[in-house]
Amino acid sequence: MLRRAESLMLLFVSITTLGICFIVLPIIALFLLLDPNILAKIYLKDPIFYVQTRKVFLITLEASSISTMLLITLGIPIAYLLARSNFVGKSIVEGIIDIPLMLPHTVAGIMILCAYSGRGLLGDLLKALNITIEDNFWGIVITMMFVSFPLMVDTIKIGFESVNPTLELVARSLGASAFKAFTTISLPLASQSILAGAILAWARALSEIGAILVVAYFPKTINVLTLEWLNTYGLKYAIALSIPLVLLALLLFIVFRLMVSRK
Repeated sequence: MLRRAESLMLLFVSITTLGICFIVLPIIALFLLLDPNILAKIYLKDPIFYVQTRKVFLITLEASSISTMLLITLGIPIAYLLARSNFVGKSIVEGIIDIPLMLPHTVAGIMILCAYSGRGLLGDLLKALNITIEDNFWGIVITMMFVSFPLMVDTIKIGFESVNPTLELVARSLGASAFKAFTTISLPLASQSILAGAILAWARALSEIGAILVVAYFPKTINVLTLEWLNTYGLKYAIALSIPLVLLALLLFIVFRLMVSRK
């Protein structure tokens, strides 16, 4: 029996090794094919390249950060309601929230245009408010929010579900208001999940390209520029643009995994 268990573990270790190699090999290849001269050229030496590169990085980081902050504002009350309440149609609401996870990216972009563009359902209202999303910075933000929404809400909801509701009931019995019980008990205890949701949503926003290409090709994000340079200048230039994103993704998910393990 013990030998069978050892054989099973050996099989699983072998499969795990193959899986890790499948992921790691492209990362290694990216760094091995990196041309240091091109890297220096586009980030330091040639203003034609580094001015554009710095601009698109700033736009991408700003848009993803704004989208994440807006999602935190929306995500906390939605996640708390779903974690604490049972109501008719709850599963439908949860299914609707998760729809962006399943959509092809171009379809997500088309849906956003149908709703929020000048020709969309809310087009007249947004025009009256002087809000435009086509080829506009706020179009990028809205697109990032749409694709990141499920990750934020689902992660925070898990955090609230892990908090014993009895703790809030005790606080209420001692005279605390519902809002105070929420802000002093549930919110702090779910803070790690909120931070984890923010990291996942920010990373998802940072990586989006398909829906952004449909909604707002301009101003360019780093992902759009990488695709453009791949088609215009070739693989070497696209690799040089990709390196910072890979390093940032690695850092983000190391932080995320440390948070999960600590929790």
